[in-house]
Amino acid sequence: MDASKIAQVADIMTSRGLTRVRVEEPDGSAIELECGPVAPAPEPVAASDDAPLDMSHTTAVRAPMVGVFYAAPAPGAEPFVHVGSKVKKGETLCVIEAMKVMNEVTAEADGEIVDICVHDGDLVEYGCCLMKIY
Repeated sequence: MDASKIAQVADIMTSRGLTRVRVEEPDGSAIELECGPVAPAPEPVAASDDAPLDMSHTTAVRAPMVGVFYAAPAPGAEPFVHVGSKVKKGETLCVIEAMKVMNEVTAEADGEIVDICVHDGDLVEYGCCLMKIY
């Protein structure tokens, strides 16, 4: 199944509020898509002068691979970062488990975490936005 057809199925899921769907092709191949509940949008973070934050100036931290997103170094441990955390370039933000290997994802720029777009334990795709740094 090609990526455009998968994207169409995902769009249908979103528009109809579905959390799981299975599509079978005539050749016997099949794909299952599943998504968790959508979290409410976080409140916007205000700048120090209480002006609204211009999200067009954020740096998106994107998943470098397909895998499972973990916000903390171990189960029950404190997450690497929270919304509002100040980070430095090269600092570990999260890990992605792929093929039983834990891969650290680091900050590409200095700044403040203003949005975390995925939840601990979520399956993430290559290139999806994990968090945003302002």
